[in-house]
Amino acid sequence: MADLLPELVLPIEDRDHVLGPLGARYNLVEYGDYESPHCRSVVGVVRELVRELGDDLCFAFRNYPQPKLHPRSQAAAEAAEAAGMQGKFWLMHDRVFDHQGSLSDRELREIARSLPVEMADFERDLALGEAARRVAEDVEFANEDGVGDTPSFFVNGTLHVGQYEFLPLLKALQSPAKR
Repeated sequence: MADLLPELVLPIEDRDHVLGPLGARYNLVEYGDYESPHCRSVVGVVRELVRELGDDLCFAFRNYPQPKLHPRSQAAAEAAEAAGMQGKFWLMHDRVFDHQGSLSDRELREIARSLPVEMADFERDLALGEAARRVAEDVEFANEDGVGDTPSFFVNGTLHVGQYEFLPLLKALQSPAKR
């Protein structure tokens, strides 16, 4: 049955926002939406996996906003990408999830300012569409990968079907069948 599960079309590479080394023994890709309560609930799980596996894990987050369900998800993803262009992706990622209930344009800018990022560059990257292009690429990859919901995890290149809790994900990562 594992052979029938979708495979990751684009492996983790330099374009991705990663925790851990590229080429690590295990890899985990999340397609996520900043307004999804389920995505928020797995932030801690992923951090725990990163701590547990250390340099044996490369985790990548890719944007998959669902604006029909979560109207501020696209703006939040673009803000995270704009902060990422200044090396602050993970700080923005975490703070956006922390403020999930209030993601107005004003709030997203306040979060960015608090990191701090250079606001003129942040605004430019938003206005010129650089951040939006990056989000659109992630969405295109998600569609190619057969992603339909968030969070969607690819464990060692294969879509993970099952629980998104620490132990099930750890076992899936370490399973010889998924390497």
